[in-house]
Amino acid sequence: MTVNWAVTTYDSAFGYVSAHGAPLVDLLDPQPGERVIDLGCGTGAFSAEIAERGAEVLGIDGSPDMVAQATAMQPGLSFIVGDAHDFTVGDSFDAVASNAALHWMTRDPDAVIGRVHAALRPGGRFVGELGGAGNCAELIVAMQTAWRVFGLGEPELPWYFPSPAEYAAKLEEAGFTLRLLEHAERPTRMTEGPNGAADWVRAYAARALADVPPELVDPLLDRVNDLAAPALRRESGWVADYVRLRFAAVRRSDGAAPTPFGPLASDRPL
Repeated sequence: MTVNWAVTTYDSAFGYVSAHGAPLVDLLDPQPGERVIDLGCGTGAFSAEIAERGAEVLGIDGSPDMVAQATAMQPGLSFIVGDAHDFTVGDSFDAVASNAALHWMTRDPDAVIGRVHAALRPGGRFVGELGGAGNCAELIVAMQTAWRVFGLGEPELPWYFPSPAEYAAKLEEAGFTLRLLEHAERPTRMTEGPNGAADWVRAYAARALADVPPELVDPLLDRVNDLAAPALRRESGWVADYVRLRFAAVRRSDGAAPTPFGPLASDRPL
C-alpha cells in the first residue's frame, strides 16, 4: 500500500484549492486572456478545457500525428510539434500545464522543467499531473516476471515515475516555488481493452514488445495476465494500479531565494 504523501501551502495563486480531487484545470485556474501552454497536448482535449475558461492556448506535442489530430479536432486552437526537452517560445507565458504527459518525457526530466521555466514569466504557474513512484507497480512486475519466464531480456520501460521528494527537488532547483504536491493511489478501471493487462501492455508498452519474437507475443501476454490477475482483476473487471503525482508551482523571480515547503501531511484524506 502506498502512503498518501502531500505537501501543501496556499497563497493567492492557489488559495481556492481545497483538496485533492478537483480537476486539473481547476487547479490551473486559467483566466480570460491568459496565455497558457499545454505541454504534451496529445489530441487537444485538455487544451480545449483550458480554452473554455477564456485563455489563449498553445498545445505542444512531440508527435506529428497527435498534433495533426488535435488541429483537426480543435480547429480554433493552436498546436505545434515540439520536443518538450528543448522547445522554445517567442514570448513569456502566464502558465504551463501538463496532464498525463510528463512521465513520457524520459530523456532528461530536468531539461523539460528548465524549458518550462524559460517559457514562463516571473510568477507564472507550472501545473501538472503525472505518474508518480509506484505507478503501475503490479503491472510492471507482471511484465518483468513474464519476460524472465520466457528467457527474454529486461523489458524496456518508457516511463519516468518520480517520487514526491525527487520531483519537488527538481522544481525547486530549477527556480520554482512549490505550492501544492500530492501523491496518491488512484486505481482506475481498464476500459480500453477487454483483455486486461495484456491490452494495457499493447497500448502503453509497445516499445517493450518490439523486440519480442512474433510467435511469443501472445503467450507472453497471456502470462502477464496470469501474473497480474490476483492483484488487478476484480469481478467488475480489470483495474490498473495507478499512482498519480499532482503539483502546482510558480516561477520565482530571477535571483529570488527558494521558499521552504509547507507542513507535511502523511495521511491526508483524498
